[in-house]
Amino acid sequence: MSDEYAHGRRDGLRLALAILAAEEAKWAALLGESASWRTNATREVRHKTLQVAQTRVQTVLNRLSPKDDTGSNAELSAALAKIGL
Repeated sequence: MSDEYAHGRRDGLRLALAILAAEEAKWAALLGESASWRTNATREVRHKTLQVAQTRVQTVLNRLSPKDDTGSNAELSAALAKIGL
């Protein structure tokens, strides 16, 4: 796998993490707001699903990150700090 391709994959995963973080924040704000228990339960399930998805994407991103490149680690840390992880 070429370095450019790997870097592109990592960028795509970072974008996915940012999208998941935004969606998770949206659902977190809606938890318990409805008078309907069924709606609240559905929102809790969606919120938890997004949290699990974030964890899985983060795991894949960690596996794809080069172990010996400190520049990439700084880039990764900055991207994660930007989205709040």
